[in-house]
Amino acid sequence: QVQLVESGGGLVQAGGSLRLSCAASGSKFSMNFMGWYRQAPGKQRELVAAITDVGSTKYADSVKDRFTISRDNAKRTLYLQMNSLKPEDTAVYYCNAEGLGHYYSWGQGTQVTVSS
Repeated sequence: QVQLVESGGGLVQAGGSLRLSCAASGSKFSMNFMGWYRQAPGKQRELVAAITDVGSTKYADSVKDRFTISRDNAKRTLYLQMNSLKPEDTAVYYCNAEGLGHYYSWGQGTQVTVSS
């Protein structure tokens, strides 16, 4: 059973920064293909950033040049550095697999609220 625990969210003013973390546990888990997703109220969950086994990254156009995804394989932790935050970045942020054809069980997510 894979468990994903997101943390690091909070309330921040527009233009501020936050760093999200996702700690993973479980025997059948790989850090190789992971992504950060977000879901705003009334909207579908969307992929905002992803990282592959060789470290290639991709970002949604809305967060490009502001967000950076990274990971620490030894700590089994995924990160999302978010800079120049905007009110439209307000959402619950989740981590999960990306590009594997399946998802692990979703964690509780971490709330990010950006005030104008």
